Amino acid sequence: MPTTRGQTRAPDMDAALKLFFSSPRFAVAGASSDLSKYGHKVFAWYLTHSLPATPINPRSPTVTILSQAHTTVASPSALTDPSSYSLSVITPPAVTKQLLKEAKEAGVPAVWLQPGSFDGEVVEYARREFKAAIAGEGGGGGEGWCVLVDGEDGLKKAGREWARL
Repeated sequence: MPTTRGQTRAPDMDAALKLFFSSPRFAVAGASSDLSKYGHKVFAWYLTHSLPATPINPRSPTVTILSQAHTTVASPSALTDPSSYSLSVITPPAVTKQLLKEAKEAGVPAVWLQPGSFDGEVVEYARREFKAAIAGEGGGGGEGWCVLVDGEDGLKKAGREWARL
């Protein structure tokens, strides 16, 4: 099936994108106040697309994104009703595996491992343990599936159109 960038992707990734963006809430592990960090950029992406998002950062009680402070939670298990969240992960691979175990135990159904957050073992674990796992090679960018590049296509697949202001 062609993407908006002319590439193709397996139907199972289309299903994963649809399930991921069908969640009523989203969480971003690795959210950061640092404008240069992808944890900042990804969390801001959710906010600019009017999606309810919770930052996960065990080292800071708040993060400031788009000039507004957002209260963080320390881990996926600290989310209110974790089973209603899809989780974007922007942490180093060594941290990601433990984070995914916590998310699985908490009941998070879908994860998106942003480029740089995984290795082969982490991707294998995510695909085996979650209803939907977006990760690895593919997508519209050169570094793999990234919500900043492929998120809008995923929103469309889930029927969540948004209007640019």
